[in-house]
Amino acid sequence: MDLTPAPLFTDVYPGPEGGVAHWAVTSDGKRIRVAHWPLTGAKGTVLMFPGRTEYIEKYGQTARDLAARGLASMCIDWRGQGLADRLLDDPLVGHVDSFPDYQKDVATLMRAARALALPRPYFLLAHSMGGCIGLRAVMEGMSVQAAAFTGPMWGIYLKPHLRGAAQFLANVMPRFGKGHLMPPGTTTDPYVLNAPFDDNLLTTDTEMYDMMRDQLAAHPELALGGPSYVWLREALAETRHLAERAAPNLPAVTWLGTNERIVDVPPIHQRMEQWVGGRLELVEGGEHEILMELPAIRNAAMDGIEKLFLGTVTT
Repeated sequence: MDLTPAPLFTDVYPGPEGGVAHWAVTSDGKRIRVAHWPLTGAKGTVLMFPGRTEYIEKYGQTARDLAARGLASMCIDWRGQGLADRLLDDPLVGHVDSFPDYQKDVATLMRAARALALPRPYFLLAHSMGGCIGLRAVMEGMSVQAAAFTGPMWGIYLKPHLRGAAQFLANVMPRFGKGHLMPPGTTTDPYVLNAPFDDNLLTTDTEMYDMMRDQLAAHPELALGGPSYVWLREALAETRHLAERAAPNLPAVTWLGTNERIVDVPPIHQRMEQWVGGRLELVEGGEHEILMELPAIRNAAMDGIEKLFLGTVTT
């Protein structure tokens, strides 16, 4: 596999020492970025699937937390975000032509992990949109030993009075060549640069919120705004499709904040109730970003992730 050096920004909240990033090309010719943080004597490698608008550097602290627990890690910039190829003329609009296209990125990540001989076994840690991508991946046989999800996007939250209009526009606008435009109420401004900390939807930890802001201020090329109509149409279709499929035979835990306000909550409860070998952990007072919450919340989740992952390792 042809992996070439790529930037990995380490000036703002970096990951563990020794992190390396690579460019990789998917089967349909998209250039994505992957990065890994090696660890001597690692008990396995955690494959981190970020959410929509996110980028590799945002998971530097998570990589540190994993390393402290004896786990190496790898992360990805999905097509259309981070430093991966943007898919529209306006690079700040979040877009994908088809949600299953993200599985081509997953396949590229897995090839890279094998080419780099990252320590096995592999585990999945997936957040928000990454949880949607990761769910399909494990349903379709992704080679991981266990999966952990935080605030997974297994349903799109739409305000009840706007749901019908949003679904209608998501289907109609692309038919008129307007699929690249953004739904009303969305903007190309990154959320964290536009929303005050007070009552934000992501975290109750001021330090983590400052981290997100500082990284984008230092590296605006990582920024992404709201989604396109096509992204919304495809995301709605993907979550409906996944809801109809059985959970895989895989140990899994999902962490969900009791103040979750970004993804749709009922589908998470429904999925985990039906997942044999799966468990739902409710985080009292937690917002969307459990891995970037207050230290007590973050550490409890990381301890649970360690227990889940390493509990599957046979020595």
